Amino acid sequence: MSARRGDTALTGGGPIDDLVGIGFGPANLALAIAIDGHNRRHPGSPLRAGFLERQERFGWHQGMLLEGATMQVSFLKDLVTMRDPGSRFSFLHYLQERGRLADFINQKSFYPTRIEFHDYFEWCAAEFDRSVGYGRTAVAVRPVTGDDGTVESVGVVHRAVAGPAGEAVRRARNVVLGTGLTPRVPDGVSLGPHVWHNRDLLFRAPELTVRPHRRFVVVGAGQSAAETADYLHRSFPDAEVCAVFSRYGYSPADDSPFANRIFDPAAVDHFYDAPEDTKRALLGYHANTNYSVVDGDLIEQLYRTAYQEKVQGHERLRILNATRLTAVQDIPGGARAVIRSLTADEDLVLDCDAVVLATGYRPADPRDLLGDLAAECLTDGLGRLRVGRDHRVLTTDRVRAGIYLQGGTEHTHGITSSLLSTLAVRSGEMCDSLLLRRAEQDVPAGDLTAVPLG
Repeated sequence: MSARRGDTALTGGGPIDDLVGIGFGPANLALAIAIDGHNRRHPGSPLRAGFLERQERFGWHQGMLLEGATMQVSFLKDLVTMRDPGSRFSFLHYLQERGRLADFINQKSFYPTRIEFHDYFEWCAAEFDRSVGYGRTAVAVRPVTGDDGTVESVGVVHRAVAGPAGEAVRRARNVVLGTGLTPRVPDGVSLGPHVWHNRDLLFRAPELTVRPHRRFVVVGAGQSAAETADYLHRSFPDAEVCAVFSRYGYSPADDSPFANRIFDPAAVDHFYDAPEDTKRALLGYHANTNYSVVDGDLIEQLYRTAYQEKVQGHERLRILNATRLTAVQDIPGGARAVIRSLTADEDLVLDCDAVVLATGYRPADPRDLLGDLAAECLTDGLGRLRVGRDHRVLTTDRVRAGIYLQGGTEHTHGITSSLLSTLAVRSGEMCDSLLLRRAEQDVPAGDLTAVPLG
């Protein structure tokens, strides 16, 4: 569906924003901070933006905010420091306001707990409450055309997650898609009361009130899988925890200084300009910095636990290596997991309280929201979206509205696409791109009448 400029059914007859951000996780929060910085420096020409977030309040991987679990990135890779170290939104400024700056320094650690970093995110997000429509889910992005047939803006159709089913439309000259990642589930397995993705761990595990607990099966070989196995082993001392993965053992993450350069902002430039075969090689070389790898200290801890239980003759932590999950069936009060040995070609059947799938995520396809606009987006020889260095989807000349991606760009921008490492710099690049495009289109700042950020 396309609408002309005067179609109030789509545009709602309301003001036109500079941009609407779909999703308000860390990525779009970093963008909001970058826009706020511009608006404070240039109050006469503000960028005006709004965001839609399906959650009722800010939240980031809340189901995995495990006590004691630390970040895998330095606190200096917060939402702003690598772009603007003096910003009031830095993690250090947050610590100072919370009265913990000296205490944090005395820890002699670059890695805060995940719980503390989430509190930092919430502290930043609170500054933008009036610019975020919480409890709203975007259902479509529709083109709005001018008299010459060009797509001048978009109408973002959204509705309340709970409550009346009526739809509303927010019109903008640009849309930024920050919808996050979708849980990856093995083929033939469905989520249910006793089959969870690890993202729901802290929500679902406390619901298990029937005792004694029998067993948990944790599928996956990465950091989240290891943390899940450790959490369940500590939290349910009457249950067995079976770790299922196709490798022979957990593999340590490569966090050495030279390897970590793959997460530097400059590495994005190098990757973007590289030939396709070099891109594939770099992703392969450095997959062990992020994918299916575990912090070395946690590996050692789990091994010590398994060994001491073997010494004591009561093994509650079982490492079922070189295996894979092939099926899950519902049984009264739990689930039945079928585990296939990759070396012996035989099955092991385990009745358990729950199967927890720590099987990672996949990026959502932005074309699912774009409707008719998807046909205007350019793709490469593999059907992947072509994306500019400024994170804007390349389109036909018919489209003047900007479509920006927060994530889902690993094939163009490298391994940091879905990570926190370059959010501060990326948000500045997007903000600069929005300003440049506005200048090129000669849009007067006075025409932008939505509520400004900051």
